[in-house]
Formats: sequence, C-alpha cells, structure tokens
Amino acid sequence: MADKKHMVVLTGAGISAESGLKTFRDSDGLWMGHNIEDVATPRGFARNPKLVLDFYNMRRKDVAAAVPNAAHIGLAKLEDQYKVTIITQNIDDLHERGGSTNIIHLHGEIFKMHSLGSPGKVLNVYEDINVGDKGEDGTQLRPHIVWFEEPVPMIAIAAEVMSTADIFVLIGTSLQVYPAAGLIDYVQDDVLKYILDRKIPSVNHYRNIHLIEKPATEGVEELLKLLL
Repeated sequence: MADKKHMVVLTGAGISAESGLKTFRDSDGLWMGHNIEDVATPRGFARNPKLVLDFYNMRRKDVAAAVPNAAHIGLAKLEDQYKVTIITQNIDDLHERGGSTNIIHLHGEIFKMHSLGSPGKVLNVYEDINVGDKGEDGTQLRPHIVWFEEPVPMIAIAAEVMSTADIFVLIGTSLQVYPAAGLIDYVQDDVLKYILDRKIPSVNHYRNIHLIEKPATEGVEELLKLLL
C-alpha cells in the first residue's frame, strides 16, 4: 500500500442516478416533490417530524432496492493498483456494495440514525423510524443525515485527505453544494484532476484537468482504460 499512489475520488448524485436513485435537487428546486426546507433542515423536522421521517423511510427503501452500477464497481477495481479514498456526498451505500473499502460520507448515511440528544452515538437502521421511537437517552431518533443549516462534521477530515491526493477524480457532482464543492480547492495544483460528468461543471480555472463529458458509468469505463 505504501508504494501505491493515493487516488482521491469525490462523488455526487450523478453516480447514484444511474442506479435509479433520484438526484438530490431537481431543476425546480424540489427533491422527490418536496421543498428542501421541509425535508432537509432541522426547522422542517421540528415543524413536522412525521413528514421528515416518512420521507427518509422511503429513501431508505429506495436505496435498499437499488444496486451498484458499473461506475461503483469500476471504482472498486482501482484499488488493485491505487490507494483509493472515496469522499461521497451521497447518503446511499452503493460504493460499499460496489466493493470500495475506504469511504468518507460527507452528508451522513441513510442506514444510520442517532437521537436528538446524542448525535455522536450512531446506530444502524434498516427499518422505518417513527415518531415516538427514542434512543437510550429518551430523545427522538432521526436519520443520521447532515441537513442544510447543520455543520458537516467530516469536512475537515475530507479536506485533509484531498490535500494528500496524488490523483484526483470528480464524478457526478455539479460543484454547487457547499462546503463539499470547495473541497477541490484543497487538491494540489500539480495533481492531475479527472472531471467526469454528463455536464462538466465550471472547472476551467483549475490546472491539470482532464475532462470526460459522459455519464458516470461510461466515464468510469474510460477512466479505467486510462489508469489501469
């Protein structure tokens, strides 16, 4: 492992979309027909916890029914020749099921939960969370998801990892959601940066970029040909 180059991969909703999972935000600003403020903020949860819990219960079912696609599986193959760290904005477990072994989830995980009073005590969850379900501390359980208006606990760790990249790959993200979008700024200037997306985001101000304007599955296939 010490001899392998460190490849850091930042993934967004575009890689999961090809497994049938709805991208986080549609062009109309809605997520699965809901206003973001209603289902992805602490205020929304305080106002209508049942709506929010039901929303994520459905997302949990969606993820459980989805399967990793060729992009997830292809990234796992890179571990044969590289030390690979995947930093994902996605809350699904498709990277894990695709075979990748070193994953940082920036925005939480749909199959985990914590209670309002003990955010550091994270539990697995594969069934529904309902109003009245409480943790050991007696407070309501909620999805272990980083909502808007909440800090991103893993962002400092992710930034440190980005700064150690020998090769950087960006897949399926528009670089619109901060602070995750700012992580690319921590990659060293001289590092080769592969940008994979069906619609390339604004990255022309970065040095040493290689653009692959394709969906994630096709883009990763091309990436494997270049790197393996």
